[in-house]
Amino acid sequence: MNAGQNGTKAYVSANHGPEPVDGAYARPGQGTVGIVQRQVAHFDQPLTLRSGRVLEAFDIAYETYGTLNDDASNAILICHALSGDAHVAGYYTDDPAERPGWWDEAVGPGKMFDTDRYFVICSNVLGGCQGSTGPASPAPDGRPYGLRFPVVTIHDMVAAQARLLDHLGIQRLFSVAGGSMGAMQALQWAVDFPERVHSVLFIASTPVSSTQNIAFNEIGRQAIIADPRWNGGDYYDGPYPDAGLAVARMIGHITYMSEHSLNQKFARELQGHDALPYRLDVPEFRIESYLRYQGEKFTQRFDANSYLYITKALDYFDIADGYGSIDAALARTQARFLVVSFSSDWLYTAEQGLDLLTALERVKKPVEFHLLNADFGHDSFLVEVETMNALIGGYLTRTWETMSEEAARSAER
Repeated sequence: MNAGQNGTKAYVSANHGPEPVDGAYARPGQGTVGIVQRQVAHFDQPLTLRSGRVLEAFDIAYETYGTLNDDASNAILICHALSGDAHVAGYYTDDPAERPGWWDEAVGPGKMFDTDRYFVICSNVLGGCQGSTGPASPAPDGRPYGLRFPVVTIHDMVAAQARLLDHLGIQRLFSVAGGSMGAMQALQWAVDFPERVHSVLFIASTPVSSTQNIAFNEIGRQAIIADPRWNGGDYYDGPYPDAGLAVARMIGHITYMSEHSLNQKFARELQGHDALPYRLDVPEFRIESYLRYQGEKFTQRFDANSYLYITKALDYFDIADGYGSIDAALARTQARFLVVSFSSDWLYTAEQGLDLLTALERVKKPVEFHLLNADFGHDSFLVEVETMNALIGGYLTRTWETMSEEAARSAER
């Protein structure tokens, strides 16, 4: 993507929505939250990071859906994954070709995150590139931070979100939810701020990043760093390291799918050829063309340095960090848990979900665990819409009714 005026690259919102039907997407009024607006909260009080570095000021971009009730008890925070952002649902315009938010099928009236009942919040993580302060943001000297931006962790992302919740006047969350890196944030919330979380939806994730997780992330980072246009992270006047970022995305995208889904969608079909052309300069197989498309599309909405920083935050993640052990960390939480894993997910495996389950059981925390048979790999939580609606929507309804009954009994005493 070419640089804009003064070399500024505009990062557009994530496009993780469904494929269009007959050239258009479902529009406002057809089961979505409709037209939404991104908001940005500015914080002047310093934030001390896990590394010991301090951010003197920072911004957090966020969106909200539904209505906060009188006692602010119906708030749900949805945390996004690596490549996501605050735009979880709805549309920014009435353009019929615009794609909806990345989990639009999950958020809205009557959906799993029912905006007729809940007030839903989603924020762009610290270190991101969709409105929250990150390496592409201006430093105090007016130039983009680049590699001068301090390293951040999941703990730091959650601490920044806590400032946002204070800003919104929300002291306690009915639920914190997320898939993949979003689930890491949800778990970190329950441990770092135990008095502020009633329930956690932990989907397709792990309580600690594995060696294999770190390995795949490092390959992606090295692809970016090897791009001569990366220029030590100082590329904001252009040109941009799009080739390296595209390769990083291609690598990551493979880990989100399963062998079954790749075979089902592409097999060994050729791309635009009746027979193998025996060439290296053009994609020969459909899967090659698809990965190149995904990589190129990603460069239009994501910052290469943010990719480096966020994948590092993933690598650092270990819920036991700072608490001595996973049991000591989880003993702090006051939340009830829904843990969901998928049989074909080889990025964050069912065994990793079971590790969290057994640890929660050891410290006697209320938890439900579901291992779902699904063919779509890590992306199953975004693809298995009907299953997820029934499972998560049902869990939230039961939890909400139980919480309401407990509050009513407490008020009678």
